[in-house]
Amino acid sequence: MDVSHAIPAEAPERESRRQRLLAWSGLSRVFADARERMESLPYDYPPAVVLGADLALLMVTTAAVIQRHTYFPSLLPWLAMAAVFLPVPLFVFFRVNPHPMLLGSSALLSCALFLLQPVSGDFAPFVLVIVVGEVAAVGSRRMGVGFALVALLELVAFDVVGHLQWGETGRRLEGLPMYVIGVILGMMVGVLLQYQRRFLYQERETQAIRSSHAADEERRRIAREVHDVIAHSLSITLLHLTAARRALQTDDDPAEATEALVEAERLGRQAMADIRRTVGMLDAGPAQTAPEPSAADIDELVGDFRRAGLTVDYARTGELAAVSGAIGHALYRIGQESLANVTKHAPGAVATVRLDVTPDAATLLVSNPLPPGPAPRRDTGMGLRGMRKRTELLGGAISAGNGDDGWTVRAGFPLKSGSCLSSVLPGLLRTKPQEDA
Repeated sequence: MDVSHAIPAEAPERESRRQRLLAWSGLSRVFADARERMESLPYDYPPAVVLGADLALLMVTTAAVIQRHTYFPSLLPWLAMAAVFLPVPLFVFFRVNPHPMLLGSSALLSCALFLLQPVSGDFAPFVLVIVVGEVAAVGSRRMGVGFALVALLELVAFDVVGHLQWGETGRRLEGLPMYVIGVILGMMVGVLLQYQRRFLYQERETQAIRSSHAADEERRRIAREVHDVIAHSLSITLLHLTAARRALQTDDDPAEATEALVEAERLGRQAMADIRRTVGMLDAGPAQTAPEPSAADIDELVGDFRRAGLTVDYARTGELAAVSGAIGHALYRIGQESLANVTKHAPGAVATVRLDVTPDAATLLVSNPLPPGPAPRRDTGMGLRGMRKRTELLGGAISAGNGDDGWTVRAGFPLKSGSCLSSVLPGLLRTKPQEDA
């Protein structure tokens, strides 16, 4: 076999295959570019809707051209067909957006060219029916109604001169009412699409507002969490540091000071872990697996404050199994903030903590005697606002202020769906302290 003859024989086939691939890739790029331009149109309709309208126009104009076969070889039907699609090359090659005025003008010209050669049962007026719907869908209401009136005037004018035929008799007004109804229906369809687009815009705006409100609420919730964690950890840490300082200054007891410093270090590390977990909620990564504090952790919370030197009279009644995780977390944070306020505003005072859980409600009470002097105003701080927000989100009630026993924070949550606060928490709602949280 002569190899020298085999190689030239394969070269034309490879060249032909390469040209076909290049042509196909070029055609694919044209289609991709056209689709990208269609999606960038300012009318915000899916490309399928635009292509559907163009396909309907192609079918109608093709039928109108076929109806005029007796006029061949006249080029007028072909010019009419090309006129209605004039916005397409302007858009594809010159990036001219199909403005409603351009769409309407091309349709009026196309229909006029078709009607110059009248036929019976003419499909040409349906060009106006379709384009009236397009103009009403993408233009203003005034523009849609105006173009519909101009289209009707054109049909009436051609009917007057006898070029708008429907039956074989050629009588006037025989086909005009049907075309008029078609134009009106086309305008109504376009108006419906216009309203649908407006409703879509409104829904997008509403969704954006909801997302913004949800993000703001999430930021406020994280701010409350960080505030509670920092206030609690700093309060107990300062108590331990004070105990360590006194142990070194007055008692000269390094062991007691070391124990207080070790406890302060432990609480500081725990606070850092809590802050990392809370701030981690802002991350879009995997959810944190560490559990949030619950009502069962209130015992340990009271123990931390006791070890830090705060005297706490604590009692708990009832079963915690009836308390949900969300309510338990809220009770924990409210108790944490309240005890931190005791160490801040009434150092050395005896705090009283009562957690009462019944089948219908869970109530937490934290009170302490006020130090001598004017009572501090605490109704404007972030802590009380955070406690109130937590309680209201879960359907509970809270009050905080000066009472007969000093400063009192009382919070209650219904544990049964449909329970009324006035029945399950009568003491909380009947008697409120001076300052509401």
